Amino acid sequence: MEATSVLNTGFGFWQPLLWLAAFVLVLLIALLIRRMGNRQYQQGTDQTKPFLSGCDEPDPAAVHVRAGNLYWGFTETLKGYYEKVVAWHTGNVVDYLLWFFGVLVITLIIGLVL
Repeated sequence: MEATSVLNTGFGFWQPLLWLAAFVLVLLIALLIRRMGNRQYQQGTDQTKPFLSGCDEPDPAAVHVRAGNLYWGFTETLKGYYEKVVAWHTGNVVDYLLWFFGVLVITLIIGLVL
């Protein structure tokens, strides 16, 4: 099969040289658009700061929303549950895997029996 022949697939055609030419054309257009950019741009200056309607950027620590505040209603509603479950959390991954496999085995046994 030569390089200029067309492969008909039933859903279109595949001609490698045509696709390569299209890729090169798109690449050239992208490079031309990039060359038209502003040459006065300097990285690491005030030009890289986000525009916040003319206001100064706030201190990240002042606007940071902690997860405790974000999920306050959820944790407050389930406070009774969390107080009981926190004692089970050891921080050891092996314990969590044992709980997972234990619940999985019980679920499979119930599913196979019923």
